[in-house]
Amino acid sequence: MNPASSSQFAIALFEPEIPPNTGNVIRLCANLGAELHLVEPLGFEMDDRRLRRAGLDYHEFAQVRRHANLAALLADQGHRRWLPCSTRGAQRYDTVHYSTQDLLIFGPETRGLPQAVLDAQPAAQRLRIPMRPDNRSLNLSNAVAVIAYEAWRQLDYAGGD
Repeated sequence: MNPASSSQFAIALFEPEIPPNTGNVIRLCANLGAELHLVEPLGFEMDDRRLRRAGLDYHEFAQVRRHANLAALLADQGHRRWLPCSTRGAQRYDTVHYSTQDLLIFGPETRGLPQAVLDAQPAAQRLRIPMRPDNRSLNLSNAVAVIAYEAWRQLDYAGGD
């Protein structure tokens, strides 16, 4: 078992809507050793077969916590540096210096993070992944993987082999 620990950055999905994306992120977090925080309402039930299929048998290896709303996440994870990730972010994800106390937060698939969540953080903490200007966004689980692996790389793959 590779349980997540407080010595690793964490990932939060704000109101995720598509079960396979969340399942993929559960599997990713299990392999990174990162906590996953899910902010309700969720667009699915946690026992959704599509969620379970995407996460395969990694659910038992991931530390997943649910929060009733953003205020509950803040109360629980307010000690971390929040890094909201959005196509509307000001800072390229690969120019940030990540720490084990970071919380990477991603919005729902159909609308992204609310502007108020972005505005609550300094521009240098609002991350984006570069892409062609005529495209809207990446798949949520792909975006999480891109940024999370850059953070883990900078942390010298702490806890990995």
